[in-house]
Amino acid sequence: MPLPRTRQVITRHLDGRIHAYDLACAGFGELAPTAVFRPRAGDEVVSSAVRPDLRGAVYTTLNEIVSLTAAGEVAWTSSFEPHSDTPYGHRPGCVLSLDARTVWVYRPDVMAGRGQSDQWVAYDADSGTVVARHELDTSGHGGIHLVHPTDGSVYLDVGEGQDGTVIFRGAAPAIGAEPEFATYPWVDRCLVDMAPGGEQFMTVDHGQNDVAFHHHPSGDVLFTLPVEAFGHDPEADFVEWAGGYLTPDTAVVTLGGEDEGAQQEWYRYHLVDVRTGTVGGELAVEVGRSPYELAPLGDGTWLTEAASGHPFRRRSTPW
Repeated sequence: MPLPRTRQVITRHLDGRIHAYDLACAGFGELAPTAVFRPRAGDEVVSSAVRPDLRGAVYTTLNEIVSLTAAGEVAWTSSFEPHSDTPYGHRPGCVLSLDARTVWVYRPDVMAGRGQSDQWVAYDADSGTVVARHELDTSGHGGIHLVHPTDGSVYLDVGEGQDGTVIFRGAAPAIGAEPEFATYPWVDRCLVDMAPGGEQFMTVDHGQNDVAFHHHPSGDVLFTLPVEAFGHDPEADFVEWAGGYLTPDTAVVTLGGEDEGAQQEWYRYHLVDVRTGTVGGELAVEVGRSPYELAPLGDGTWLTEAASGHPFRRRSTPW
């Protein structure tokens, strides 16, 4: 059966290098990198993104964003000033826009001791020029980016630890226009995934009591499913901040709990029809160390992690 096409390029950090995997031409099983980029000597990579044409990469360290050419040369850099000596608690994140012309960077400046607010900065991917900057009323440890698959807007989930999480949406400015930024009215929902068609997105309650599906871009709730909707005990079990869209019509919702006898956590992966809000069967999948290894790709396939650290792609019947 031919593999569905996708433009997605993902990265993994292995052996001090950035490995890129083009899922549009990847098969099944353990994936081999399509391109490999070597960061500058001494750089500890926090997050990374690779151009869809594999002709360049960007990555963040604790104090800088770096752009590399296909040959591994530094194209441009931008420092996060002042330099922070705080080793933990702040992890800058980056993502490339849908057209790869813009690099979006989340700067957790409060935790880094750089100021009174975090920043969300958009750079021109070719030159490194700042094209948009937005101060966030957050004190986050890190941020998760999701790029909308059709309109190019970018979602950012800023995690503030016990204080919750805040979700933002931004759009790169058109020539001569101001950038657009929006903040969703929640501090208790964690962004999990975007539907492959972009018409909706999925969040999980910060307290792990339920999963919700929202209209894009309004954020209006389409439906919510609490723990008990999956046949689990809400006093003992929880919805994990993991899962995502397996297909345009089916989402994977991860439920977890603890086996008191063995004193081990367990996880089950429930399928939900996002057209009707109906809970269906379960996805038979095994993950290694963490449920976060499971990454549904929206085309009927998903990734876990091989023992080598490379992605491992699977597909179940009848997909």
